[in-house]
Amino acid sequence: MEDILDKCCGIDVHQASLTACIMEGFGKKMHKEIREFSTFTDDIQALGAWLKEHHIVNVAIESTGVYWKPIFNILAVEEGLDLMLVNAGHIKNVPGRKTDIKDSEWLCKLLKNGLLTHSFIPPEDMRNLRDLTRYRSKLVAMMASEKNRIIKVLETANIKLSTVLTDVFGESGSKILEDIAKGVTEPKKLAQNVGSRVKRSKEDFLRALTGRITKHHSFLIQQSLDHIDHIGDLIQKLEEEIAAITSEHQQEFDLLLTVPGVNVIAASAIMAEIGVDMNQFPSDQHFSSWAGLSPGSYESAGKKKVVESYLDQGA
Repeated sequence: MEDILDKCCGIDVHQASLTACIMEGFGKKMHKEIREFSTFTDDIQALGAWLKEHHIVNVAIESTGVYWKPIFNILAVEEGLDLMLVNAGHIKNVPGRKTDIKDSEWLCKLLKNGLLTHSFIPPEDMRNLRDLTRYRSKLVAMMASEKNRIIKVLETANIKLSTVLTDVFGESGSKILEDIAKGVTEPKKLAQNVGSRVKRSKEDFLRALTGRITKHHSFLIQQSLDHIDHIGDLIQKLEEEIAAITSEHQQEFDLLLTVPGVNVIAASAIMAEIGVDMNQFPSDQHFSSWAGLSPGSYESAGKKKVVESYLDQGA
């Protein structure tokens, strides 16, 4: 491997510690030094000062969980270093590594020889949008889980509400659940909440609402309903924050909405994941590959094998 950079640094990132390796010079005159730092802010700043002392600008770190983010924020944003975030899988695929070489040293060596490529790091507003949209998805999943818990409690009490209602948490179902949470157990009283649009007969509802509802069941349902309301409030606040960010890129956002099947929520998530600057993708084929939409095709001994894409695997 031929050296390209005169000076550079590789940083092995862990939760509580950082191992930094710097290399200066070429060939036999190359100087190498390895130091360890903690991940506290003052130590990361000390790392930045050490790199500046050696006039090192080019730095490479692996994308390890979320631990790389404070390193990036301090060294790249505050200190102004050219920090390269690289995929750990790509590093392992580069041949020639010795078994006794440290991760930071190997990372620095690859950077010095120009064998690393940048991972996509969206700008700060897109990173914030990504956090918001992903958190919203988690909350939606939590709400669905809480609704399933209510249905299980109903089944335990032998209330077959899901049998006679398409949506247990629709207008009629919600009113019935509120009454059950208040301790109402009489089937006729509960059936009064059924709207006129519901197709099932009153007799079906009376049979479905006849069960063994105890105070324990009412208590559990009330707690779940309160939790669902709380999650709903959180989702609403998140959506307001999401709208504030997407409104700053209204033209790109409106273009996403023109795609068939893409609504406001989907458009926000797409913008959060890919950003608004498409110059980071050399072509539409690169973008499809990055998104996991390009299945691989391999041929051996006259037989073709198509590898499913990321989305085809149900990920």
